[in-house]
Amino acid sequence: MPASAFAGQLAALGTAACWAVSALAFDAAARRIGALSLSFIRLVIALGFLCLAAWGMRGLPLPLDASARAWGWLAVSGLVGFTFGDFCLFRAYVSIGPRLSLLMMALSPPLTAVIGWLLLGETLRGRDLLGMLLTVAGIAWAVLERKPAAGEAGQFSRPSLSGLAMGFGGALGQAGGLVLSKVGMGSYNAVAATQVRVVAGIFGYVLLFFALRWWPRVGEALGDRPALGFATFGAFFGPFAGVSLSLYAVRRVVAGVAASIMALTPVLVIPLVVVMRRERVGLGGIAGALVAVSGVALLFL
Repeated sequence: MPASAFAGQLAALGTAACWAVSALAFDAAARRIGALSLSFIRLVIALGFLCLAAWGMRGLPLPLDASARAWGWLAVSGLVGFTFGDFCLFRAYVSIGPRLSLLMMALSPPLTAVIGWLLLGETLRGRDLLGMLLTVAGIAWAVLERKPAAGEAGQFSRPSLSGLAMGFGGALGQAGGLVLSKVGMGSYNAVAATQVRVVAGIFGYVLLFFALRWWPRVGEALGDRPALGFATFGAFFGPFAGVSLSLYAVRRVVAGVAASIMALTPVLVIPLVVVMRRERVGLGGIAGALVAVSGVALLFL
């Protein structure tokens, strides 16, 4: 079977790989300037990459040829995914820690499948359902195996309801944003569609920062050159390359299948942290990764 038959699945796998790389870059940047300021800055930087790519590919630096319907759905998608979803995820990191937050994000594939069924009438084959189950279970196993950092044990033993709600909101935002993008994109160019989503996400953060009076902190963050370097690197692989690939993926395959493959990010991070940070991974993490990969293999059949 030609590789083009798996174009959607390969794009989703590319998305997970891009997000794994960007996760490490964003982690380094967030430690210096905070996750909330970073979430805005990365979108602004990504918009620059997207405009250059769109200009080179389409001769149009901005998505001015998008229909009103596409602008509407994609803008809502950007607000749901980038603003609501990411804000909830970052608050979950603070409240319940990264381990449980990533575990909550494993709910994104089944949520995507449900929303895709409700809005698009998409259904999954039995093999797809089994692949999704194995992928989510493997991701959860790998995430749970990693030990919390010093001083965080209490967060994992007694997670707050508000923190869990934020984690669920992050998963729901990612799932809803993905399906809404598929509704609005149609046959429209994936890079241009990502531009619309990013513009809407930036607008959402502008309003949020006015409400939170956060702009002084953004100004301080812009003065941190090392953090901006990490943010630029992460923005290229995250909101630019990763999100563009994700929109192409959901155009080619059922949204729930694409979301399951994209959810491999925590598993793909494992070899990166082993090589770059010399972190040790136990047998549970390796076993969980193998289960997740077997699930993804089923999604390619």
